[in-house]
Amino acid sequence: MTSAIRLSALTLVFAAIGCGVPAEEQRVLVPEIDGEWWRVAGNPDLGEYHSDEQEPTAFGMWQAADGTWQLWGCIRKTNVGGNTRLFHRWEGASITDANWRPMGVSMIADPQYGETPGGLQSPRATRIADEYLLVYGDWESICLARSADGKTFERQLGGDGNAGMFNEGLGNSTRDPFITHFDGTYYVYYTASPADLGAIYARTSTDLRSWSDSKIVSSGGSAGSAWDDAEVPVVLYLENERAFYLFRTHSEGDSDRYMTSVYRSTDPLDFGVGHDRYLVTTLPAEASWIVRAGDDYFIAATLPDHQGYGVARLAWVRR
Repeated sequence: MTSAIRLSALTLVFAAIGCGVPAEEQRVLVPEIDGEWWRVAGNPDLGEYHSDEQEPTAFGMWQAADGTWQLWGCIRKTNVGGNTRLFHRWEGASITDANWRPMGVSMIADPQYGETPGGLQSPRATRIADEYLLVYGDWESICLARSADGKTFERQLGGDGNAGMFNEGLGNSTRDPFITHFDGTYYVYYTASPADLGAIYARTSTDLRSWSDSKIVSSGGSAGSAWDDAEVPVVLYLENERAFYLFRTHSEGDSDRYMTSVYRSTDPLDFGVGHDRYLVTTLPAEASWIVRAGDDYFIAATLPDHQGYGVARLAWVRR
């Protein structure tokens, strides 16, 4: 546990004593990796688009309507042209299985829909009500595709015929979206880095077409402010805690390693800007994705060598 986390824990205890609330009642649930990782996918054969330099990177994982598990990964440095990225799909019978079956390329950027050639990034789907909503980046904007079965997705196009819904300005690397739904409102969290300052942004909607102005919900603090210090957000709501948890990937100092810091807040639009008051832990994982299967939680992440994806169990403990 880092000194910053220890300090946060002590602050909670002292605050509880000072206001007359038992310290035990101030302890909160904190996620931790429980056991060993297992590999679910490797570096796929992309056929005509294959490259010896290609690397699996940011991804999403979900259970399809037929019960199978789906993993869509962004593969970079391929021979698809443009910015070299495309989406590949794997399928598994159980989340606890190793070595899921590769299902082939699942999506390539299409310029007729305004997408940047080779620019697809971070495919991440969430089942909400009776449909699956897949959000992804097209190098400039956040896009949405929809599916009934969780396997085959159709782009949602705007009135201009383009897939992009919104961005933080051209050239500002709007990317890494995550979509969820609270109290009748859709929330999309995503990354952008104007002036090379990375931050997690959010927008809301009630119809998936008209979106609010953006708001920075997490940036700076001990995770840093570089362009890659606020990436691939995931937000969970734990009902028994009445709290939201943001998982935010960031670089680890001057190294080429990445970590995932976790923030706890009662406000889904505020996880701390320029401070660590909501920080509860940091996990040794990159581009993390959190999955709930029944009563069990799992964390998935890119492998450290960028040659595939792994999964581990995630436990929740009180601190």
